Amino acid sequence: MHGEIKVVAGSSHPELAKSICAHLGLSVARSRVVRFANENMMVQIDENVREADVFVIQTSCTPVSDGILELLITLDALRHASAARVTAVVPYFPYVRSDKKDRPRISIAARLMADLLEVAGAGRVLTLDLHAPQVQGFFHVPTDHMLSTALLSDHLARTRDLRETVLVAGDVGESKDVGRYAKRLHLPIAIVDKRRTGDDDRAVAVDLIGDVRGKDAILVDDEVATGGTLIEAARFCLERGARRVDAVAVHAVLSGNAVERIGDSPIQSLVVTDSIPIPAEKRREWMEIVSVAPLLADAIRAVHEGESVSELFR
Repeated sequence: MHGEIKVVAGSSHPELAKSICAHLGLSVARSRVVRFANENMMVQIDENVREADVFVIQTSCTPVSDGILELLITLDALRHASAARVTAVVPYFPYVRSDKKDRPRISIAARLMADLLEVAGAGRVLTLDLHAPQVQGFFHVPTDHMLSTALLSDHLARTRDLRETVLVAGDVGESKDVGRYAKRLHLPIAIVDKRRTGDDDRAVAVDLIGDVRGKDAILVDDEVATGGTLIEAARFCLERGARRVDAVAVHAVLSGNAVERIGDSPIQSLVVTDSIPIPAEKRREWMEIVSVAPLLADAIRAVHEGESVSELFR
């Protein structure tokens, strides 16, 4: 057992940190970030953390590089402040898509992020719905990979009539994620078969494995960035006879004009989590936001008290 539990909030998502602390019955530990004229950064912890069990909450969002550096400096500050253990809580992991060397002379940046966190002082890492689960194996420190399947599945079950519903993976890579939803909701699945037919490296939907005719289709993805994959899959499902299409994704990256594109698409609603802050100007009436704060709070409590984190998935 470590000492007193403390939660430090990075500047990327203070609302999520406050919500997590509310579930834990704690206040966010006092800290501040100072940015100097030469663009250097200093993080100061403004309360005693000696021998404490500290959890630093910092997700990956714009500006990504500043957030990474702030997290690393915060971890280093806590280590030099004699914290007993420091856990990096990173709901959306940075560079998670760079998980393999699929081009000549490139970095496996997700592995680099894991190394940087460890060197900076993270004795443990807690993250959520990795795009590539093998990233968990990049760490040499204990790493808990949480899944939001239960949270999102329960939200769908509460808010929709699912009796005539099919869960759809936008491509073969998402089939395992869809399988977890299907197991919890007892629903059939379908998979969009995408192929590369030209030299532009763009995958095009060519077939649908499964049947959506006369059904409500719910597209499942781990993240939505530009929205292109979801929009194309939605149109393909409607062409194959689906009555309507909704979508669910964990991480709402929503880059560029993604919100406008989705709003103009056949997708009726989009369910996402607050693993990434969604500013007011990007929120729409068709967007449903499910908080991951209870899940992360339970995981933090389990880690602190030495209990099983895997029990949270049951």
